[in-house]
Amino acid sequence: MTETTQTQMRQPGGGRPRSPEFQLAMDVSRGLRQDLFHDAFALRPLPRTRADGPVVRSLPPALRERATLLPHALVVLAGVITLLISLAGNGGGDLAQFLTGLMGMGAILLTLLRPVVAFWSSLAVALVTAQFGNWWDSEWPWAPGAFATQLVVLTVVAMRTRPRTAGWMWAITAAYGLVSEGFFPGGHDYTNTMPFLFVSALVLLVVTVWHVRREAAQKVTAQQTVTAHERSKRTLLEERTTIARELHDVVAHHMSVVAIQAEAAPYRVENPPPELEYAFKVIRENAVIALSELRRVLGVVRAEDYEAPDAPQPRLADLNRLLENVRDAGLGVDSTVTGAVRELPQGVELSAYRIVQEALSNSLRHAPGASAKVEVSYVLGGLGLRVVNGPATGLVKPSPGAGHGVTGMRERVSMLDGEMTAEATDDGGYEVAVFLPVSSAAASTASAEEDTA
Repeated sequence: MTETTQTQMRQPGGGRPRSPEFQLAMDVSRGLRQDLFHDAFALRPLPRTRADGPVVRSLPPALRERATLLPHALVVLAGVITLLISLAGNGGGDLAQFLTGLMGMGAILLTLLRPVVAFWSSLAVALVTAQFGNWWDSEWPWAPGAFATQLVVLTVVAMRTRPRTAGWMWAITAAYGLVSEGFFPGGHDYTNTMPFLFVSALVLLVVTVWHVRREAAQKVTAQQTVTAHERSKRTLLEERTTIARELHDVVAHHMSVVAIQAEAAPYRVENPPPELEYAFKVIRENAVIALSELRRVLGVVRAEDYEAPDAPQPRLADLNRLLENVRDAGLGVDSTVTGAVRELPQGVELSAYRIVQEALSNSLRHAPGASAKVEVSYVLGGLGLRVVNGPATGLVKPSPGAGHGVTGMRERVSMLDGEMTAEATDDGGYEVAVFLPVSSAAASTASAEEDTA
């Protein structure tokens, strides 16, 4: 046994079911009221064009502000042209020519403020022009001025509204023309409703394609914005993960020193009290626990194919080796060290080394054939870095890179509460300037740990 389920449309109050045809007609009627009757007199000024558009951007700065009114100027120009067409082609006396042409121009200018009212006004202008024109010489039912007015109004209103509204306007225009030809021929030998409908249909088709392309471009732009945002977030997370991996050795070294010192401290004192032994025991146990937790957390952020480096993390003392490698790669580098060289916390030295390394890598990628200069300044309260490269001079094209360099440098500087600027120089090169604050206590502790190690 088979059971057939049929869904019928019912009234909200539970009355007689409605057929799909009736529901379709109701939807059509609702769409017509919404597009051409609901809020028809609403004020909708034509917005200015964008000042950063491709056309406006190519103009001189003095003309860009005025060029944003280009759509308004084109509508006014179209209104003047239809007025001239009406004066030249409409039948009747001079006063009738002027008044009907002026009405048509007013309907076109009305599209700047109230587009839906402008459409109904253009239909009224066509009716008035047909009544006051010469019945034997003018075309029926669209006199030349009315023809131009209706075509311009349809085009402008279709561009300012959605394609469905343009379809309704075209259908009502077709109904007006066909009814005028069928029931009120007036003895005219030539009618022009079909030519008008053909031309207006082509114009509305072009406008519809323009709407579709613009919406597609807006969607692509929005998707590109979302993609760029997600890429930026992913890059930031990757850089933070890289920094966490590198700092693991630094923190692990310090925690290991704490554990070893806590274990050896009681043996350095003759007959230490039990309280002191217990305190050092607790310090060692907590250091070991912290070290285990650090390794466990690091395992979460590590990739599956990540291998810990065998060599210790680099420091500022290794900069000469880095500069030699960069010179071998084809980048001329000069280095300058100012101030009293001293031991800094290992995290600061690691970050400083990585910042210089990334800045020189960017110089190799983006400015092939250029020369660079590295300045390391040991100043009171911190460490200053400055990496400057000149413009590209070689025949090799610059490489775009992955876009992680500046992001990684900023993340390292932010982690240390430092300051950083990265900008192009006047001669076409690029400059990276960084200041990493270091307190006197931290510097002293770093020197003591180096002595202990």
